[in-house]
Amino acid sequence: MADWQSVIAHYAHNIEEHFDQLKNRMAERLGREKIKIVTYRGYGTQKRLYLKGRVLEDKGIPPAEANDHLWENLVNMYRRIESDEIPYARLLVRFDGREQEVQANEEGFFEVWIEPEKPLPTDRIWHEVHLRLIDPPGDESNVPVEAMGEVFVPPATAQFAVISDIDDTVLISDATHMLRAARNVFLGNARTRLPFPGVAAFYRALLDGPRGNALNPLFYVSSSPWNFYDLLSEFFHLQNIPLGPILFLRDWGLTENELLPLKNQEYKLGVIRQMMDFYPELPFILIGDSGQEDPEIYERITGEYPDRVLAVYIRNVVHDLKRPEAVRALAEKVIKARSTLILADDTLSIARHAASQGWIAPEALHAIAFEKDKDTAPPTAVEKLLGEDEKPEAPTVVVEEGSPAQNIELVEGEGIEQAMQKSKEEGQKPPTVIVQPEGKTAQGKNPAIKGDQPQGEN
Repeated sequence: MADWQSVIAHYAHNIEEHFDQLKNRMAERLGREKIKIVTYRGYGTQKRLYLKGRVLEDKGIPPAEANDHLWENLVNMYRRIESDEIPYARLLVRFDGREQEVQANEEGFFEVWIEPEKPLPTDRIWHEVHLRLIDPPGDESNVPVEAMGEVFVPPATAQFAVISDIDDTVLISDATHMLRAARNVFLGNARTRLPFPGVAAFYRALLDGPRGNALNPLFYVSSSPWNFYDLLSEFFHLQNIPLGPILFLRDWGLTENELLPLKNQEYKLGVIRQMMDFYPELPFILIGDSGQEDPEIYERITGEYPDRVLAVYIRNVVHDLKRPEAVRALAEKVIKARSTLILADDTLSIARHAASQGWIAPEALHAIAFEKDKDTAPPTAVEKLLGEDEKPEAPTVVVEEGSPAQNIELVEGEGIEQAMQKSKEEGQKPPTVIVQPEGKTAQGKNPAIKGDQPQGEN
């Protein structure tokens, strides 16, 4: 950050801090709204548990209803954004008979690490943590302000972990189009937001693993503020997207170093590194989209953890590859790390690859295909007129020429873009492109760049 930006951020942070102090002194004199403890689902191991949460005034935001008006959605979104935190609140945390005290920061956020004294029960994966507000005492009724947090501990059956982006990977956000994104965020709710077709069934298959009992952990990362946690959590629940979910969002408050939360790449990198270091025994599958910074982020992670990334799945729904340089750099890093990169325009193509590698059960493809068709909106009259609903599937393209050097040369030679352009010229949908090291076949494809029609589901 430039020096002048740091100075402005510093003074803006001080102004906000003084304003918050004044607001809290007034609240103490005039009386506060009802206080609540918000807990965000945590993660852990047999030796260590982590839980994050926030102490806020309760705005009374109701669950979403299918018939909510746009005005109601807008008002509820305003209530989320205009949150009134309780700075430096003190809480008592209780787990398995042990107690410890934790203090929130100036934005009301708190974090707690718990080290169990004895091994955790192996017959469950979610473990409850009890929290009670110590100071401030709450409202005049003297009823204790309490909450229950949940922490996920992967079982011994877990074979890998999944880290997934949310916006335009799980949830249709139009993040690269400012007006559409704003409309989705401010005028929609958990019931009106739409998932990408087939995502829920695919993620359930990843959770279950090839035999249906793996309970592989899934972590979801977004640059959205923590204020949206309830909306996203409700959306995941309504769409039956597993597990939990464990969400990593951002604090959008002013800090001494940053006016706005613009360092999206560094934030996501930090979260992914944290998870990969916390679960060193598990390999990871990374899922994202080509619209924002996921290719750059996953390129760095693949380079830093070359033996830990099973595959990188990137959703690309257009023929003209977004930011091709970033995708090429990711493809090169994937080849060197002997991992696999899949560029696909739909969930089913990615799921086919996962099934071919033994990461999900082959029979799960039928459920994913069924859910994908159910989730897909029927073509409009204009799309029918233009023939948009009649485009055939494009051949699957496998980049596996020979040695890593040959593969990298092929990627640098714009082989991916050429494959997409060819499908465009032939009036097909964007192809599924598989970039993999020599000898690592997928879906029974032979080495080299070639087109085989994707397998259909009966």
